[in-house]
Amino acid sequence: MATDHQNPTTKQKQSGSSAFKLVIYEQENFQGRCHELTGPCNNLQEADVEKVGSILVLCGPWVGYEQPGCKGEQFVFEKGEYPRWDAWTNSRRSDCIFSFCPIKVDGQEHKIVLYENPSFAGKKIEIIDDDVPSFHAHGYQEKVSSVRVQNGTWVAYQYPGYRGYQYLFEKGEYKECAEFGAQLPQIQSVRRIRDMQWHQRGAFHPAN
Repeated sequence: MATDHQNPTTKQKQSGSSAFKLVIYEQENFQGRCHELTGPCNNLQEADVEKVGSILVLCGPWVGYEQPGCKGEQFVFEKGEYPRWDAWTNSRRSDCIFSFCPIKVDGQEHKIVLYENPSFAGKKIEIIDDDVPSFHAHGYQEKVSSVRVQNGTWVAYQYPGYRGYQYLFEKGEYKECAEFGAQLPQIQSVRRIRDMQWHQRGAFHPAN
């Protein structure tokens, strides 16, 4: 299943009918065996993927997980190139990915409310159609224990500047931090996930 990394534009045009397409390379810098995904994969090892060394997202977005069955630390991928593991995470905890799932982008409007205490209690910060790299800069210095997403799809981060553990938030309610995969009620930045094919200004480029 060879993929022409030198000409991803051509590959993308050929993919026309697929809303999601991701290519996994077993070595860094898009070298070694490659494997193409167009839908969820609960266990990459069962799909004969020995290791994730680099990733090319042709149509996205996607979320990867450090454990099979879409569990453990989360890594959000949008359309673009990820030549090695530190291009998709800076938590420094794990360089392993064992499962993937496409992310459904919910409309163009975005609204999220984050609460200090479980079950939507205590102080809150409400964000509408914006990316917030630092909650502290907006005057919110509390913990985040529950979240209500009214519109859009979001990724939150443990630390300011979109750093640390990542948490995917799709439309719905998360009554306690365990429901969004966090061990501690700590979120200090958040941004919108937008399909780069339709929202060019939504392109997110991690700091080198």
